[in-house]
Amino acid sequence: MPQDPTERRVVVTGPPRHPRRAFGYYRPRTEIDEQTTLGHTYVRSLMRSQLRAALAVFAVLVLLVGPLPLVFAATRNRSLEWAVLGFCLYPPLVLLARWYVRRAERNERDLVRLVEDR
Repeated sequence: MPQDPTERRVVVTGPPRHPRRAFGYYRPRTEIDEQTTLGHTYVRSLMRSQLRAALAVFAVLVLLVGPLPLVFAATRNRSLEWAVLGFCLYPPLVLLARWYVRRAERNERDLVRLVEDR
């Protein structure tokens, strides 16, 4: 009785894709997984770069929104307040948020590139 071709097992062999990753090869990903001092340094550098980006966004936000109460107190114009709060403030906030997200993703990509040896 012939066997069904879907039940047949096939073994595929070939040369290793990454010959450098032989036994004993240094891998940063292992360092991070095992939480060694070097892995801790990698994670800390990512956290530091993310914090730098967050502090930059916070500084721009303070400079953008901080003086608004003084401007509003000096002008006493309700329509100007609504125009600034309703229309003029949102585009810079959206651009700032977009910049932050792109910067955070780039920081993470850089760490992955470093860890994956690309």
